[in-house]
Order: sequence, then C-alpha cells, then structure tokens
Amino acid sequence: MRGKSEDRDDYQLVPRPVAAMARDLPDGHHIPPHSHRRAQLIYGTSGAVTVTTDQGIWVVPATRAVWVPAGVTHAMTCTGAVRMRTLYIEPSAAPSLLTGPLVVSVSPLLRELVEEATRLPIDYEVDGREGKLMDLLLLELEPEPVPALHLPAPADPALVRLCSAIRENPGARWTAESAAACAHLSTRSLHRRFSAATGMTLAHWVRQAKLVHALTLLARDAPVTSVSAELGYATPSAFTAMFRRAVGRAPSAFYCGAGESGVRE
Repeated sequence: MRGKSEDRDDYQLVPRPVAAMARDLPDGHHIPPHSHRRAQLIYGTSGAVTVTTDQGIWVVPATRAVWVPAGVTHAMTCTGAVRMRTLYIEPSAAPSLLTGPLVVSVSPLLRELVEEATRLPIDYEVDGREGKLMDLLLLELEPEPVPALHLPAPADPALVRLCSAIRENPGARWTAESAAACAHLSTRSLHRRFSAATGMTLAHWVRQAKLVHALTLLARDAPVTSVSAELGYATPSAFTAMFRRAVGRAPSAFYCGAGESGVRE
C-alpha cells in the first residue's frame, strides 16, 4: 500500500527512529510467532487485533494498540477486516515503553499521526516537517493499562488446559467445581495455583475471557443480543452493564462508529 514495502524486514534497519507500514488484512489473517529487532506498535483502524505472547493475550479494538518491545516473540490474528497501521521503533526512541507488552490508548491525534506516518517515505527527511511529525508521534505514545482486554497466560500445564477450555467455551457456567474438575485439581489447589500463576482469581479470569470473546464477536458486527446470549447472559442489558463496568463504554462504542447510546440489538 501507498507505494511502500509490506515486508516487515525492510523496516528494521532503516536509519530513522520510526518506520511506518500500512497493510489491509482480511478477517482471520494470522501471522505466526516471530520477533523483531525493533519495537513494534500494532494498531488496526478497523476490526480487532489479537496479539499473543508468552505473557498472555491482548485483544484490542480500533481505540487501542499493542506495544511489543524489541525481541519479544508474538503472534497476531485479525478479527474482521483490519486496516493495519504498524510502527517499527528504535527502542531508544521510546524508553518509557520498554517494560513489556502493554496496551497504548490511541487518541484522535495519535491516530492521525500514525496515518500520516504511513504516507511518508521510509527514509523521510529528519530535518523539517516529516521529522517533526515523527517526533510528535513519539511524544503521543503513552501507555494505558487496560486489564479488561488482557488474559494472562499461566505456564502450569493443568491451568493451561483449563484456560484453553474456558476460552473455547466462555459462555459455560464455570464454577470452582467445574473448573477444578477440568484441571484435575481440588478447588483449594485450583484457587491457590490459579492466583499465583495469573495474578487473577478464577472468576476474574473467566470474566476477562468473556470480554475478550465479546470484542472479537463485536468486531465481526455481531449484534449485542447474540453476543450476550453466546456468553451466557440472561439479557442484553445484563451483558452491556458488565461490559460497561469493565471497559468503561457500552459494547456499541467500539465498532462501526456507534456512540454510547447506539447499541445494536
């Protein structure tokens, strides 16, 4: 797109602090695990993007992006058609974002800066408008923890099996007893090991899994009524209330340009 390479390797060694690439990716497009010499901002202006690392899973709509530090192995999957806008950044150019994978809030200003960056040549002029635009873009990159969109990944094989089962069927009624049976653990051992491995209670992790699944369904323009039913909620309003408490917005606010009151039924 835009007359520039779509090969990520072409953006790693350029003599500029930021290199920006635009790609349009179809629903279900998957990029297997890989890593980069540079840090990466993964941002889709449409649909949703799931980023998976050894530390967990992040699902982000168009108001968020995922920061992946240099050298961190990650995979990516698109839900819905995703207009991908990727920044490859020298680690020294963004020292406040070196700690690990995290979510970055995308303000309207940052969105426009990223779009404009993808239009610039890879070897843009450092002195002048192009360099100043990239400097402003780096200033606008601020971390914003969004735990509602994050699923920590345990390493314990019994808990890996349980978490996979929950993600495959988030609408099931996951009680402590049913979860312990799935993990082949006592309920007491399950609670102790689960909290130690993920930093969350089982109930919290299940709720996160529901939110993550909801975001992927909403990215495919599923109506709130069907999303709430698939996740086991008695009514769409109950699901919307949970979603709003956890995320701070109604489900409709994430996609299709809907406002807070524009819930699709």
